[in-house]
Amino acid sequence: MVAWAEYKAEAKSRGALALELYVAMSTPAKEPQNVKASLPDHLAYQAELERAGALAFAGPMSDETGAHMQGMGLIIYRAESLEAARALADNDPMHKSGARTYVLRRWMINEGSLTLSVGLSTSHVALS
Repeated sequence: MVAWAEYKAEAKSRGALALELYVAMSTPAKEPQNVKASLPDHLAYQAELERAGALAFAGPMSDETGAHMQGMGLIIYRAESLEAARALADNDPMHKSGARTYVLRRWMINEGSLTLSVGLSTSHVALS
């Protein structure tokens, strides 16, 4: 198994972006009513992290068929370290209340693209 820091250095040396983010796979740990009860505080917390620049992306995931809401969510943090990302996840009201649990991983972005369209006169924003 290769050490993370060694692999990141290797990726950078070959010209990859090697942007390190942190991914929390969040899953329900209690009944749906417990999750729903924490939802307003959870969403407010995520908005706070977004304004602070610590939340890259977040949202629910489907089941394996893509046809149903499974209750699993994905949260991608910007943080200085795995420990700092864990503190962000720990302080999420969903996780603090025990309504959900999470597994946290480092994620290195090497390839891909992102398109942002901003209509200056229409105030239309599209991300793809």
